[in-house]
Amino acid sequence: MSTFFSAAFARSFRPQPSFLASFEERLGVAVLAFALLVASASSLMASEARVGDIVVEKGWSRAAPGGAKVAGGFVVIRNEGSADDRLVAVETGIAERGEIHEMSVDDNGVMTMRPLADGLAIPAGETVTLKPGSFHLMFMGLGAQPEEGESFAVRLIFEKAGAVEAMFEVTGMGGGKMHGD
Repeated sequence: MSTFFSAAFARSFRPQPSFLASFEERLGVAVLAFALLVASASSLMASEARVGDIVVEKGWSRAAPGGAKVAGGFVVIRNEGSADDRLVAVETGIAERGEIHEMSVDDNGVMTMRPLADGLAIPAGETVTLKPGSFHLMFMGLGAQPEEGESFAVRLIFEKAGAVEAMFEVTGMGGGKMHGD
């Protein structure tokens, strides 16, 4: 009887084959994990750009209807430094020119939009959000229509920090909520 228990004991504690028993299976899982890591890291990098103490993130624009000559751009800008800076210019390959604008409503309820001739102050240690109905970018003389699901490069030029290129994602035309919130 002791041999019966010995055999049963040996069978119950025998190493079981792993679901990743072969080298090829383990290699495949490792390659897949690495690919997912690279994909997620590149999407994070695409959503943030940095120059000096300035961080630019969550750039977006709405899709433009066919024939439109202008489009808006929206972005979050953080100044992580101890000195104020200023966004002084904007450029993009999809338009003849870019401008920095402010939209406001006066006491009579009249909405006005105007370019900021001196640019937009980015105070030290603060975040400035360019969004619909407030500060925003205008892309004038569109050569290409931004289409939902695409992205395009925008070059933001700061007085002190210099220039940085950021990618702007294109959302649907009717999107009224700030992208990335």
